[in-house]
Amino acid sequence: MDQYLPIVLLLGLSVVFAALSFVASALLAPRKRPTAAKVAPYECGIVPDVEPPQRFPVRFYLVAMIFIIFDIEIVFLYPWAVIFRQLRTFGFVEVVIFGAVVFVSFLYLVSNGALDWGPAKRLRVALTQRTTQSTVTRVGPESGPHAGRAA
Repeated sequence: MDQYLPIVLLLGLSVVFAALSFVASALLAPRKRPTAAKVAPYECGIVPDVEPPQRFPVRFYLVAMIFIIFDIEIVFLYPWAVIFRQLRTFGFVEVVIFGAVVFVSFLYLVSNGALDWGPAKRLRVALTQRTTQSTVTRVGPESGPHAGRAA
């Protein structure tokens, strides 16, 4: 039981620190409601004249997640490469599993459009029933750009 005493003391200190932080925050925080100027977005000291035309795209955060994922992978691969010969088959299997997890997360981000920059792609409404007659009708001479012109 003596071996767990430092862990229990550290846990107790962390709980006391968290409680004191909340109490100090409640006692020292200003009581006034924030003004409109304090709630407004701050961008490099420039006061915004108009609201942004659209929301900030989520793709930016997805690219940031890709960067973090590969950054973490590199951080773990350097030490592994240093002791590769000592780890033998176990180390190889573990790094293959780790690489598979990273690759699956990368596929997830790509499937969510993390690398699709440019205008948003709109889905076209498909024909309810596609037959040879409907296809000929859609691409026939009457529906072209020169429809109705005499030859």
